[in-house]
Amino acid sequence: MTKSGRPATLRDVAAAARVHPATASRALNPETRLLVSEDTAKRVADAAARLGYRPNPVARSLRTRRSYTVGVLIPDLNNPLFPPIVRGLEDRLAEKGYVALLGNTDGDARRERMVFDQMRARHVDGFVLATATLHNPVLDEAAAAELPVVLMNRTAQDYPFSSVSVDNEQGTRTAVSHLARLGHTRIAHIAGPQEISTGVSRLRGFTEGLRSNGLDPDQSPVVYAAGYTIEEGLRCCHELLAQDTGCTAIAAANDMLAVGCYAALDEAGLRCPDDISVIGFNDMPFIDRLRPPLSTVRFPHYQLGTEAAQLLLERISEADSPVKILYLAPELVVRRSTAAPTADDQPSASVSVLPGGSARLRSR
Repeated sequence: MTKSGRPATLRDVAAAARVHPATASRALNPETRLLVSEDTAKRVADAAARLGYRPNPVARSLRTRRSYTVGVLIPDLNNPLFPPIVRGLEDRLAEKGYVALLGNTDGDARRERMVFDQMRARHVDGFVLATATLHNPVLDEAAAAELPVVLMNRTAQDYPFSSVSVDNEQGTRTAVSHLARLGHTRIAHIAGPQEISTGVSRLRGFTEGLRSNGLDPDQSPVVYAAGYTIEEGLRCCHELLAQDTGCTAIAAANDMLAVGCYAALDEAGLRCPDDISVIGFNDMPFIDRLRPPLSTVRFPHYQLGTEAAQLLLERISEADSPVKILYLAPELVVRRSTAAPTADDQPSASVSVLPGGSARLRSR
């Protein structure tokens, strides 16, 4: 605040710091701060703090033709996987003066369209999408309009967008190899949605993992989840148990599906891993607090967010920057939900699902 009581302007800050207004502007902008000396930047920052100067985002956007906001679409904020990813994204964006506007789509195409359109109407400078499906009208529109877009935790090869994700195939192959080394020969898979890259690539990794360990994919049942939710894991596990295939292990396409397996096994009176081993994918926060703690495939969540932000910042600053496809390395985390199978490679009990969803335990 100036002596007259009016809000301080950039010119007031420049005068107090004894620099030109353009120099003050560069010193206060995270993207251009390195263009001024450290002493000058500190003098300007001190003057701004002393005067209580607050940049005018509207004036700044008119001057730079940027809003310094980024639209981030997340499929499910109830999934504990996403908070550490978003934290990494926000931290990297903040270093350059950007703010993330977060939108939850609940995996609904109409909601995704509504949120995307509203963010675009607010002139965000770019998008980070964790909601991309393999054939997505939003991606079609973004590509046609040449919007700066980065895909996060998803890939879509038919679109000219940079992306960052974990190596899903390698991660699932590693999970299957772990189960095979324990002695499991009948391994089931709860696959993710097949309109999403993670569902497709993790299913492919599951099949490749079986073959590389000398196991027959035809002897390993696959059920398909409609979404990455606990409820779908519960439903799919019930379906697997009802098939009575003799499988002694389940490789779930993500941790939420694996948690649903825990619930289904508990309802059926089966124990993990004594009767059936379960392994997930993602190593989402607190998954080690389950009983038993879940074996899973880990990747660096925070880094995924920072890498996505960096890719988008590059695309915003240079519209013709090359498309980059980044894969983060997965890591197997072995906990107590996986163990060697019981004698004869058979579970100690099977389950028949009765009408209405109840289960009947049948001892072997």
